Amino acid sequence: MSTELGDFLRTRRARLTPADVGLTSFGARRVPGLRREELAQLAGVSITYYTRLEQGQSQNASDDVLDAIARALRLDDDETAHLRDVARPTRRKRRAVRPEAARSGVVQLIAAMDGVAAVAMDRCSDVLAWNALGHELLASHYALESPASVDTRPNLTRMLFLDPHTRELFPHWEEETKRSVASLRLVAGRHPDDRHLAELIGELSMKSTRFSALWSRHPVLNCTSGTKVFAHPTVGRMDLQFEVFQLPDDSAHRVLMYSAEPGSGSAAAFRLLGRPAWHSQG
Repeated sequence: MSTELGDFLRTRRARLTPADVGLTSFGARRVPGLRREELAQLAGVSITYYTRLEQGQSQNASDDVLDAIARALRLDDDETAHLRDVARPTRRKRRAVRPEAARSGVVQLIAAMDGVAAVAMDRCSDVLAWNALGHELLASHYALESPASVDTRPNLTRMLFLDPHTRELFPHWEEETKRSVASLRLVAGRHPDDRHLAELIGELSMKSTRFSALWSRHPVLNCTSGTKVFAHPTVGRMDLQFEVFQLPDDSAHRVLMYSAEPGSGSAAAFRLLGRPAWHSQG
């Protein structure tokens, strides 16, 4: 994780100029952004200490020091949380090994949801369960029962980058990929020892130039709500609101839910998508 911390700090230094932080620049710069000594000065730490931190040689930085560096780099809340995660990886709990499964109560709950597309996922975005509308919205080309088995369950991030059906589903695919990678970065910082997560990142880095390019920029964003535009092959365009809820246990499982604004054209299309006729055609 020392590389993770160093990469993160370097990308954040690179996006700032001396003028951005009220410093005067002297001499030619071989690389863009703030120099280490400039950032150390802004954060009120020694250049030696900051260099050791960026090189991963110090994993005992205090909250005060990390907060000072975050302020100097003008990090937002998500980036600051990520900085703490990758600066002190030994403090993270090791995750249980796979396979994982959604709790029966969660499966029952999302199945009972009416007018809402719901998907239960693990921290890697493997689909553990979905209701009929969630399946129809996101992956009708998969079998409805595919999440029940580790060997067949889909992964939403892999689908976004490698599945042509999923790419066609999102007319703003480039924006979706940015959001997906930024969210995955945050998860990776929280779970540095997750083997399955590392394998997923490695696979996508090898198979998708888009993923590899985005990953190298080290984006970080906690994507828990917002709006997504769908170009669904059966009902057309829909603007849907999404919410992601973290389950209140130590599983790191989440429930992703999509809904449409009442009375909107998207709501009409969403209702049409939820009709049993569509499901039987899938």
